Amino acid sequence: MSNTATRLITLLMLLQRQPNQKANDLAQTLGVSIRSLHRYIAMLDEMGIPIYSERGPYGGFSLVRGYKMPPLVFTPEEAVAIYLGASVVREVWGKLYQDAAQGALAKLDNVLPEEQRNEIAWARRTLVTAGMHRAQLDALTPILEKLRRAIREQRRVAMTYRKQNQTRAEKRELDPYALVNRAGWWYVIGHCHLRNAGRSFRLDRIGELTLLDKTFRAPENFNAQEFLARAMEAETKIEMRLRFAPNAAQLARDNRAYWDSLEEQRDGSVIITASMPDLIWAAAMTLGYGPIVTVLAPDELKRIVREWASAIALKYAAEK
Repeated sequence: MSNTATRLITLLMLLQRQPNQKANDLAQTLGVSIRSLHRYIAMLDEMGIPIYSERGPYGGFSLVRGYKMPPLVFTPEEAVAIYLGASVVREVWGKLYQDAAQGALAKLDNVLPEEQRNEIAWARRTLVTAGMHRAQLDALTPILEKLRRAIREQRRVAMTYRKQNQTRAEKRELDPYALVNRAGWWYVIGHCHLRNAGRSFRLDRIGELTLLDKTFRAPENFNAQEFLARAMEAETKIEMRLRFAPNAAQLARDNRAYWDSLEEQRDGSVIITASMPDLIWAAAMTLGYGPIVTVLAPDELKRIVREWASAIALKYAAEK
């Protein structure tokens, strides 16, 4: 459907939301000229939608009192956006919202006109969402369900939690505020009573989880996106600098999204910089590339890679 049709629907929704709107304000909202606005209003009138205007300082364009926009009026692009959104929800949330997403799509298919259904059928064949989660959702579903309930009912939870690179779990009590899918991993964020501060916890590291009778009230100004942004800024990061040999330079270019920067060298090699959570991650990733990569910085990463490489060589030499 053309932009004209989209603007007609938008104009209709604007008039339904608030009566007596000035032509200049409507034109600015739609991003069109006053002349084009009058043309759109005439088109709506030809379609049988009752619009009238009043002159004067308090006048403007309005819908006839009592007129309501027909339900589920979508452009084909909007219908596809809803379908894609439901598909993403089904992919990311798994069983938690799988039935709800499927039901929403079935209702859409039942009420949408043929043009929108054809557009959705095209999207189903050609616009596919897959592989957005790393952790196995089936295993996480019981925890997700408990945390969703706790967040909705504003109930504190008791849990055991194992930090990264640790085998021993700690007991914690948490006021959960939100569930987050970040880079394919599931997290719950909220107020940790052990630390008396906001914290995030990866779900696959949670052991036992119990809903408590204690309730809480989430801060009115809490914003999950802002919390995550602050947490990412505060994270300790290792800045590493690697050189890809000339015969492996294309590999670095093909994975450009992994690097903070990429510098082409005159000899055909490529130097990249990247941020890692810690030296262990940095060393593991570096060794994964084998001899085609040389660590330029930091020195501590050079040392760990050298020690690991020597230990690996000794291990396999002993098997001869």
